[in-house]
Order: sequence, then structure tokens, then C-alpha cells
Amino acid sequence: MYYPYLRGRQFELIALREYAQVRVDNNKIIPIIEPVRTSYNSIKIALPILTKNEVKFALIMNPKLGDFKKESTNSAFEMILSELKDELSDASTWIPTFSVSNNYKEINQLIATYNLENVMLVCSDMVDSTNSDFIKLSKLENVKSIVSKENRSLKRTFKDLDFIRLDDNFNAQKRNIDYLPLSEEKFTEEHLFFEEDGFKGFSDFTPLNSDFTEGGSTPYSVAIHLTYKKSNGEVWIRHFASEKNSDNNSDIQGKFAEAAEKAVKFIKETNLSTSAAQELVDYFVKAKYPGLGMIKKITIKNHLELMNI
Repeated sequence: MYYPYLRGRQFELIALREYAQVRVDNNKIIPIIEPVRTSYNSIKIALPILTKNEVKFALIMNPKLGDFKKESTNSAFEMILSELKDELSDASTWIPTFSVSNNYKEINQLIATYNLENVMLVCSDMVDSTNSDFIKLSKLENVKSIVSKENRSLKRTFKDLDFIRLDDNFNAQKRNIDYLPLSEEKFTEEHLFFEEDGFKGFSDFTPLNSDFTEGGSTPYSVAIHLTYKKSNGEVWIRHFASEKNSDNNSDIQGKFAEAAEKAVKFIKETNLSTSAAQELVDYFVKAKYPGLGMIKKITIKNHLELMNI
């Protein structure tokens, strides 16, 4: 099973919504969603659509980014549970998930107080697998899975839990123009081998930068990123960047057209058949610039569709 790690921002959530509606009868994906905004409109729209289309999701109940940066584990949990009470009413449709650093006791108490079941722990690099409070937390009957970067000590110590490996696969560049010489890169092969390596699933940040940044400015260059599968099943990523880049952020529509022309040629040559890829083709054919957020959505949605095949 694939557990893509996504922040609860507008276009990530739109990508999840649209994926849920086109997945047909197949679903190999359980998204991990980390809320970053205390305005809940987008997530209140997304979660019922995931539930209706039988896409189970893991929701981090103590996020530490964006609007939740200064919130404690307890206060973040209570805020989210209160705001999303209706969307989370059916426990069978979602997985209560906690970001773990050194907040072992607080998480343990919340699991007990609210009788949470099938809990998932996302472990940061700060987690000490020898800490007695962490050991108590991990050995709770209601804790079922751990998401972590490769950590053999952690995996060996808690071998009775379902382990999900988290990788940071996207080779993010400082500027979009820096993608020009990269062309294509290997993205992942974990979907082929995670079971052989003793994992119950695999996770990554999709073709997005794992570092969380607030907002963003109009770039000097436009870059489009599309994952696709090689004949051996490996997933690779192609970067399509505009070349006529000036010293300012003018003519963003023209720069999109230049990057999209490259991407559309690749889509047709490789017969990339996701609905997200077709959406990009439609924008290009109609000479319509959808905005940077929609480009991001297309990137994520294409990847989700690809990993679900």
C-alpha cells in the first residue's frame, strides 16, 4: 500500500479529491494528510469526498506546521477533533495519526482518553527508540503502524507493528530554471520491493518539496514535473522547465506554454494516460494558463493515478 504524505493545503486536497473520483474500482493508496491551516474549508470539502469514494485516509491530529506551529500536541488535537467532528465520525474511514518527536506521554494520554483505535505514529528523527515512554506508547494495543525514514533499530525493536518506510524522493531545486539540465531522474522503486524488505507499505512526499514553506511568489521560470513508469516498473520523473526566462516574473503564461509544450510532447510520445496528464494537454491545446496551483495539483494527481495502476 502507498501512503503519500501531503499537507492539507488547497491544491493538495483538490488533487486527493479528484484522484478519489477517478480511481475506479482500484485503490492502492491511503494518503497521510497533515493539516497546516486553521481555516478548515478545504479539508471539510475533501474528507467527505474521500470517504464517499472509499479512499481511507490517515489524518495527523497534532500537526506542527503552518497555523499549528505554536500549538501543543493536546491543543492541536482538540482543535482538529472539534472542527472536523462530523467528517471524522465514522472511525472505519480514517486512521488517527500522530507526529512523534518527544511528545510520547501526551500522545499516550490522548489515545487512552479518546479510546483511539488503529493508531499510526509518524516518527521524526528526534524519536529515541530506547526511551521508556516511547516504548510504552509503541506497545499500546491500539497502536498498529509506524511511519519512519529508514531506521533499522526502530524496525527491529518494534517488529510486531506494521512498518511503513518514508522517503524524500523529490530532488528539489532552489529555482525552477535549475531543472533544465536535469531532464529526468529516477523517483522510486519502493512499490516493487517494499514487501520483500519487510515493510507493510511505503511513503513519500509525492513530486513535491518535503520542506514546508509559507506562501510563495511568482517564479521567474515555470516547471512542470511528471512521474511515469519505465518498462521495468521503476517510477521516474521528468522535469519540463521554460527556457526563455527573464530577470523578472513577467509573462508567466508564456513561460507555462513553453514548459507545457515539452510536457505534452512527452505525454503523447509515452502514451501517459492519466486523467491529470490529459488535463495538462487540454490546457495547452486551449492556450489556457491554469495557474501555478493547478499545475501543482496536476503533478500530484498524475502521480497518485500512476501509483494506483
